[in-house]
Amino acid sequence: MNSIFVYCEVENGVVADVSLELCTKGRKLADQLKCQLEAIVIGKDLSNAGKQIIPYGVDKLWVADDARLEPYTTQAHTSIVVKLFEEEKPQIALMGATGIGRDLGPRVSSALHSGLTADCTSLEIGEHEDKKANKVYTDLLYQIRPAFGGNIIATIVNPECRPQMATVREGVMKKEILDPNYKGEVVNINLNKYVTDTDFVVRVIERQMEKSKVNIKGAPILVSGGYGMGSRDGFNLLFELASVIGAEVGASRAAVDAGFADHDRQIGQTGVTVRPKLYIACGISGQVQHTAGMQESAMIISINNDPDAPINAIADYVIVGDVNDVIPKMIKYYKEHKK
Repeated sequence: MNSIFVYCEVENGVVADVSLELCTKGRKLADQLKCQLEAIVIGKDLSNAGKQIIPYGVDKLWVADDARLEPYTTQAHTSIVVKLFEEEKPQIALMGATGIGRDLGPRVSSALHSGLTADCTSLEIGEHEDKKANKVYTDLLYQIRPAFGGNIIATIVNPECRPQMATVREGVMKKEILDPNYKGEVVNINLNKYVTDTDFVVRVIERQMEKSKVNIKGAPILVSGGYGMGSRDGFNLLFELASVIGAEVGASRAAVDAGFADHDRQIGQTGVTVRPKLYIACGISGQVQHTAGMQESAMIISINNDPDAPINAIADYVIVGDVNDVIPKMIKYYKEHKK
């Protein structure tokens, strides 16, 4: 029980960004714990998986390569991961908080009686004192996430059961190659030991996937609106500003819930996590649920009529004023000075 495991999602031979982000974070955690970082990838045509994953600091990559394993099906992937974890006994297991991770994670944790913390925004190593049992635990995974609607930040620990499991949304962690020439071991899994014919009873005959028409995650500049924009018409100002400065439009959960913007533009704990070069927050109060999804932006500008709005505390620049007055002036200025 001396390793950290990352479950890597793959689609058409390409490893998901969230998995590589978790490998980056897993490497840092493994260095703290002085243990190996391992990963598992399940799918078909995975000959290049090692070249994609190992440079992120993975010491051992387990590969289950079979045409029946892609696209993802619940039973086969669960059987492989559960049996591998039973054999290798990792102390920590990480997955993306994606459609696959949300299906696979609870099944694995239930089978292993380990528990799982979903949608973490931070992962750290620390100790925990159980005063009632008069016992101190060291080298635990702090699974940190907003709770109670974003009103508090909860730090969750799992002192006894293993592995300590957590899922993390895409974009929360940075994706950084450790060494392009990192030396890691690739182990090909013998499927006959891990799955049975009954694991393939469910077969995907046809799959239809619609790609998102909005790419707020990859936008270098984001103009985001909150409930303070007042209405869906108020968001038209943001789209006009975005078109002038070459930005994309995002929204807070409160704005989406109010019907001011579509859900695929939502930024925050229950939306998308972003790291743009410039983030312009318009009429956003800045509750924990939202800031968890944008606080790593390189520069943050807040436009708010409340000088004490929580988001102002993390903003690089604050413009105190009514968004309906400030934004039209910004649009006019940029149009006049646009080359």
